[in-house]
Amino acid sequence: MLKQFEWNIRVYYEDTDAGGIVFYANYLKFFERARTEWLRASGINQQQMSADHQRMFVVKATAVEYHAPARLDDELKLTVVVEKLGRASVHFIQEAWCGERLLATGKIKVGCVDAHSVRPAAIPAEVMAKISS
Repeated sequence: MLKQFEWNIRVYYEDTDAGGIVFYANYLKFFERARTEWLRASGINQQQMSADHQRMFVVKATAVEYHAPARLDDELKLTVVVEKLGRASVHFIQEAWCGERLLATGKIKVGCVDAHSVRPAAIPAEVMAKISS
């Protein structure tokens, strides 16, 4: 379960604040994008999951620790690791790196919910199998 997924992005002007440093909240966007790409790489299409199983993933909790700044034009490596897989939730550890510098570490908890009621619901077996592999 501790297999690491990596995805690279470039820091654009829109990602930075007036000081030319990546605005702190944008790390949550970067982490979200990396998780989406991890799902795609795992063979999970979120729109299809909603259509076929009436289930979707939503963020339940986040905690981010910032270690060093990223700047305009930096190339970042984002990592995704599943820390814990529950019946209706997935706990992730994510990191943002610039070269050998660790920039930010995130603990993100994502819940699976019914697409209509937005109440907690079990992750579909087909999706669970892909996450587990």
